[in-house]
Amino acid sequence: MPNLLKHVAIIMDGNGRWAKSRGFERFLGHRRGTQATIDAVEVGVDLHLEHLTLYVFSSENWQRPSKEVDYLMNLLIEMVAKELPDLMTKNVKLVVIGNILRLPEGPRAKLQEAINKTSKNTGLQLNLAISYGGRLEIVDACKAIAKMVAAGELAIDAIDESVFSKNLYLKGAPDPDLVIRTGGEFRLSNYLLWQAAYSEFYVTETLWPDFTKEEFLKAVSLYSTRERRFGKVLHE
Repeated sequence: MPNLLKHVAIIMDGNGRWAKSRGFERFLGHRRGTQATIDAVEVGVDLHLEHLTLYVFSSENWQRPSKEVDYLMNLLIEMVAKELPDLMTKNVKLVVIGNILRLPEGPRAKLQEAINKTSKNTGLQLNLAISYGGRLEIVDACKAIAKMVAAGELAIDAIDESVFSKNLYLKGAPDPDLVIRTGGEFRLSNYLLWQAAYSEFYVTETLWPDFTKEEFLKAVSLYSTRERRFGKVLHE
């Protein structure tokens, strides 16, 4: 039986290294990486994925120089405004996961506008992980469940993996079947720590600005050859 893809998550790494290797400022790497992001969404639509989750800005990224953070926030506003008509045409629903309240008012308002406008779309759900941290997500889920227990709305013995998943940012969406990481690093970087427990991984040395549709499809092709076990012995 083929491995049917429902959810792909991508760690988009290497913008800064791409720029540095060419003698450019880091900012140009981020800007060049936006085309790879657009291409990835197009592939997700063509593959009829239910979810595509992109690691845009981590909770740790706030520690970067303020000039770079400001540039990234402005680039985010620019991209959302530019791509919103295309998202509507492609029936893409935009969702943001992470601590969006940390974003400056301008980017936050633009994101909310796009979220509201695409909320009734029924195609690919594009999840942008912004100001996101996997550990924080787990802590927030614990807090939400603890509040329900304290209010008498949930019995402790009723807490299971399904309940926990429904209190994560994606509210019980299917776990990613495939996690792609560009830039050659073999680590999760605090990304989808709960959800990626049994995900298949594809790591490429290609830096994000050079990640093409063809390489995305190569990762999907490799995924289709893997036998997913989920901890079980399928064949003796």
